[in-house]
Amino acid sequence: MPRSERSPLLLAGLLAAAGVAHFAAPRQFDAIIPRALPGSPRAWTYGSGAVELALAAGIAAPRTRAAAAKAAAAFFVGVFPANVQMAVDWRDRPAPLRAAALARLPLQLPLVLWARGVARNGEGRS
Repeated sequence: MPRSERSPLLLAGLLAAAGVAHFAAPRQFDAIIPRALPGSPRAWTYGSGAVELALAAGIAAPRTRAAAAKAAAAFFVGVFPANVQMAVDWRDRPAPLRAAALARLPLQLPLVLWARGVARNGEGRS
C-alpha cells in the first residue's frame, strides 16, 4: 500500500486511539479542560472523545474522507487551548512532565497540516 493510501488510515487510527482514551481514562483529560468552558470537564472530555471517534470513522471511509479530514484539522486547532492549559498547569511539575506538556504545543501544527493533506488527497477520490 503506497504511503499516500496509508496516511488517512494512520490519521484515523490516531484519532480513534485518542477517542477511546477519552472514555477509558477520562480523568487525565478532565484535568486539561480549560476552566473558562461552561459545564463539567467530564462532559467536554466525553464530547471530544466522541468527536475524535466520529472523525476517525469519517476519515477511514473514502467517501467522507475529505470532509472529515477538514473537520479534523479544525478540531486540532480547537483543542489547542487544552494543550495550553496543560502547559500552564504543569509548569511546576518535574522537568520531564513539564517538557512533555510544552512539547505538545508545537505538535498541533503537524497534526493540522496532516489532516489538511489527507483532505486534499481525499478530494480526488470517491
